[in-house]
Amino acid sequence: MSNKVIINTDAAKGKINKNIYGHFAEHLGRCIYEGFWVGEDSDIPNTNGIRNDVVEALRQLHIPVLRWPGGCFADEYHWKDGIGPRENRKKMVNTHWGGVTENNHFGTHEFMMLCDMLGAEPYINGNVGSGTVQEMSEWVEYLTFDGDSPMANLRRENGRDDAWQVKYFGVGNENWGCGGNMRPEYYADLYRQFQTYVRNYGDNRIFRIAGGANVDDYYWTEVLMREASHMMDGLSLHYYVHPGGFWGKGPATGFDEAAWDITMQKTLFMEELIEKHSTIMDKYDPEQRIAMIIDEWGAWYDVEPGTNPGFLYQQNTIRDALVAGVHLNIFNQHSDRVQMTNIAQTINVIQSVILTDKEKLLLTPTYHVFEMYKAHQDAERLDLHLESDSISLGDQNIPQLSASASKAEDGTITITLCNLDKREPADIVLDLRGEMLSDVSGRIITADEIDAHNTFDQPDKVKPKMFEQVELKENKLSLVLPAKSVVALTVS
Repeated sequence: MSNKVIINTDAAKGKINKNIYGHFAEHLGRCIYEGFWVGEDSDIPNTNGIRNDVVEALRQLHIPVLRWPGGCFADEYHWKDGIGPRENRKKMVNTHWGGVTENNHFGTHEFMMLCDMLGAEPYINGNVGSGTVQEMSEWVEYLTFDGDSPMANLRRENGRDDAWQVKYFGVGNENWGCGGNMRPEYYADLYRQFQTYVRNYGDNRIFRIAGGANVDDYYWTEVLMREASHMMDGLSLHYYVHPGGFWGKGPATGFDEAAWDITMQKTLFMEELIEKHSTIMDKYDPEQRIAMIIDEWGAWYDVEPGTNPGFLYQQNTIRDALVAGVHLNIFNQHSDRVQMTNIAQTINVIQSVILTDKEKLLLTPTYHVFEMYKAHQDAERLDLHLESDSISLGDQNIPQLSASASKAEDGTITITLCNLDKREPADIVLDLRGEMLSDVSGRIITADEIDAHNTFDQPDKVKPKMFEQVELKENKLSLVLPAKSVVALTVS
């Protein structure tokens, strides 16, 4: 079967929410400290303690939303420890991630400043696992109340007169696991209780996100939707690609071709998860008012040799570019229900877009895919039908290709394509129907080795290049997609 894509350029299927291209920053390893935060006294150029080079790089992605402070850390984080003069802030032990001492120098004010510098919406995750209703309620008051109250006055004492605008608030995290090892029935009741006190102050309207399922725990989704759907705006879902299994995830580099294949197979499993969880959500929410929030996703491998096992620092290769590109295509294609996703994590942790080493910074292949795909943000998804050749994996087959397409307000069409095959190129014809188009340009990220990656000595080994092997004739695009590649086409 030949590869074929039909795109109906005049058939919009709804907006691709820009928040699908969101990010996640947890107090884990070197994500916050050394990643975002170096402190005002650092020799690394910074603005009020936040690295200038990191901010500039992330602004190039048009990063729409940033989730913080966790992750598992969120359900042991007590926000009052992270406000006031830094020298007076209470220290704590980060029991989840390496047992290191957390000095709380990066807290609420620093995070909100970071979001302002990035032009990103803050997504704050509250503590259900070890916190109290009062603690969560007072955090929301501290952040968003502009009148005369104990928490608003405390905020003013700490240097912030005006309330912030906070739209997204998560009521707990992974409460089936590190957030309390709860049964769904118990968490559903706690969610109902806690969210009651996540108040709307003034003109600030909070989008309440309930802690959703781990991978394919469809029973969790059933219970949460049955018991609490009328009290939530979003329901989360977490899924990581572990090519070697959870307790032996496999190396980030130096892996074999079988590891490539199983990574691609497990990446595609995200589609099944979205469809099956969506079916349950549709049962209780047929109008699709409640958003699916996939606020942790990405490839999770063994840590780099010689690094702290609790810091989850891993390299990032062309394989991860494919993981990112395929995921984002899947999210785009399910933009009716999927309204936000947050890759884990932004800097120095799991599938990062940025790696740092003291004053050095490098952009990963995953970063470049986010940059290539950014035109999809808030564009209209186009009707797309894909016929793909298959890749044989033992007694199973997976499609060789992944694709999505959108149209911006100015009429420009963006088409993103992935070739999951590690060896073979793919001949593709794209049939663009509905309007006459006359111009095409493209960019590609690919590599010769299956584990090609950037290092601080070679930071530009894997990066996008112009893609010129594409022809537009009579509204049909003909191209050859190289093996293990991600391509973004712009058509007008």
